[in-house]
Parts: sequence; C-alpha cells; structure tokens
Amino acid sequence: MKWLWGIIAVVAAVAVGVVIGFNCGGKSKMSDIKQTDPDIAAVLDNFIKNDVETRGNLSRDMRHYIVIGAHVATQSRDGLRAQINSALDDGIDPVAIKEVVYHAIPYVGLAKVYDSIVLTNEVFAERGIKLPLASQATVSSDTDARMTAGTQTQGAVIGGPDAVAARHAAALPDLAHIEDFLTQNCFGDYYSRNGLDFKTRELLTLVLLVSMGGADAQVRGHVAGNLNVGNGRDVMVDAVTQLVPYIGYPRTLNAISAINELTAN
Repeated sequence: MKWLWGIIAVVAAVAVGVVIGFNCGGKSKMSDIKQTDPDIAAVLDNFIKNDVETRGNLSRDMRHYIVIGAHVATQSRDGLRAQINSALDDGIDPVAIKEVVYHAIPYVGLAKVYDSIVLTNEVFAERGIKLPLASQATVSSDTDARMTAGTQTQGAVIGGPDAVAARHAAALPDLAHIEDFLTQNCFGDYYSRNGLDFKTRELLTLVLLVSMGGADAQVRGHVAGNLNVGNGRDVMVDAVTQLVPYIGYPRTLNAISAINELTAN
C-alpha cells in the first residue's frame, strides 16, 4: 500500500501547490508549478480565474474572506500563507483577516486553528504589521455579559431570543452546560466581536462548515441562519461557488443540496 499513499501524497501536493499559485488574483507563490506540471497548472489557472472568480456578485473582500476561511478549515498551511499575502496585497484590513481566522475556532476547533493563528502572525511579522492588533472584543469575561450578548446574536441566527430560551429549556440536565457554552462562547465571545459585520460572520460560518465536511446537520442549520440574517440563496450560492476549487465537488454538492432543501420556493 505504500505506493498508493505515495501517489496520493504527490497528487495532493500538486493540487495544493497549483491552487496556491492561482487564487484571488494573487501572484503565483509556486513559480515552478507551470514548469513541472504545465497541463494541470493551465487547467486550474483557467478554471479559477476565468470560471470561478468571474461568477457571482461577491465583493473582492468577501472573496478573500471565503478562501482564507476554506484554507483554515482544511488546514492548508501553504495555501493559507499565500491567501493572506494575496489579501494584504489587495489592501484587505489585517484586522478582518485575523477575525476570519478567529471565527473558525468554535467551528473548526482550536486544535486545528491554532496553527493558522501562528501562521497568520508570521505573515504579519514578515510584512511589518505590528502585533497585537487592536482589540475587537465587545464583551468581558463575565458570564452574564457573554450570555446576554450570545442570546442576542444566537437569536438573530436561529429565530429570536425565544428560540434560544427553548433550546436551553429542552436540554437534558447533563447537557445543559453545552447549550450554555454554545450561547456564551460561540455566539457571545465570537459573533459579538467587531472587525467583521454580523452577516459576514454568519456567511463565514457556513463556509467553514462546508469546507471542513462532516457537519451536514450544522450546514443545514446555518443555511437557515443565513436566510434569517438576510443572506439569501444568491449570496450562499456565490459563496459556495468560490469554494469549488479548494474543497472539491462532493462537499460543494452537499452544500448545494442543503441550500436547495431550504430555498426550494
């Protein structure tokens, strides 16, 4: 089986390398890929630049946020480095870049996102961006403050404060703390932050869940959440379209199924 894993590793390396070189209008970070793999380089260059990036009505900034989020969720370190540099070259605010990475923590998990934080700091240091950046926190560590902020933001996503209260009331006694964590931490600590607007954060949540895979129920939940905050079918389809080269067709089609299911009319 060693030969099979060797082939998989080579194919994966080539795919990642080419995608790194051709994204979001950025300059190639893998200058030799056109020489070593000209056929696939040409296919991907054409697909990303002429097919994917020309579709939809997302802003340049949002396209960068989406692709950065995809690389965080898939743990593509080299790709993430290239994407951050490309975003900075296009004038994207370092605060916004950091907030995209931070927003991944409650969904992708700190074990995976920690390296992305460190890598982002490395790129910022190389570019002369002074750290730490200005704080974007809007709540303290006080539990009540976090619960209040979280109830407001979670309610906007799932249908109002009564919907949040219903979730807490329905929780089994040994799982009540998980509902508390979800409201206080995910929605209180993260969604309440400045640096990205609320609708952008909810769209990024969908992007992160779709990109990492294995979260179909949560994808459906956040398709509904995006509709609740005003991100319509067109916005979600545009976002998923930008993900195609980076996450592949199976995860893309799963996301489209969820969008279709909830926007059939």
